[in-house]
Amino acid sequence: MLTIKRFAQYVGVTVRAVRHYHQSGLLPEPERDHSGYRRYDAQAVIDLIRIKTLAEAGVPLARISELMTASPEQFASAVAEIDQALAREIRQLKERRRRVAQLTAGERLFLPADIAGYLEDLRALGISDRQVRLERDGWIMLAANYPDKAPAWIAQKRADLADPELARFYLSYDQAYDWDPGDPRLGELAAAMAERLVRGARAAGVDSAEWTAAGQLSGDEQALLAAHVDGYSPAWRRLMELVSRRAREMTPSP
Repeated sequence: MLTIKRFAQYVGVTVRAVRHYHQSGLLPEPERDHSGYRRYDAQAVIDLIRIKTLAEAGVPLARISELMTASPEQFASAVAEIDQALAREIRQLKERRRRVAQLTAGERLFLPADIAGYLEDLRALGISDRQVRLERDGWIMLAANYPDKAPAWIAQKRADLADPELARFYLSYDQAYDWDPGDPRLGELAAAMAERLVRGARAAGVDSAEWTAAGQLSGDEQALLAAHVDGYSPAWRRLMELVSRRAREMTPSP
């Protein structure tokens, strides 16, 4: 027979916990010996281990009380259900761990892999962090509003970026952010960009005025993209004006 101290130590609980289980009715209080001390037998050890294990598994005390008087078949069935619940919790915790780990994985937490890969392509090209952030924010909005179209758009963008000529334009465009609006390099860059724009429009058989880098977009889609113009510098705004004017000059009147 075990004293309450030995009993608690063997199972791995405190004496206070044993007394709490007595008070809650989960664990029957044993007879006292001639000296007035509680003495615990092997069955008490088995019962306390079951109580402790179920409690640590998150089973409510009321449910534990029911299981302590259940038949072996009922007890086994309940244990199987508890095991399934724990398995679900483990899967959920693993998923949470995966997502927490992604907090240091850059854009892949909040963007599809192909779009995150495109942003990595921009960094490899030497595009500034400022421009990458603008692109990131724009693609988050596009991917959220047009999940069915975004994959095709980003595939085209990545294909375009593989063109060395376009890659040079993109890098020059990024660098132009800090130029003075009167910098003559803006005119040279605008002419080259307009020429490519018109050439692409003609190849697609559309009016260059309706052509965009992402393809022909609906009014809502163009409005969504235009919302990010607020982040443009004076030089960028001037560049867009020059590109538009140059493209109109290169497009014959109907």
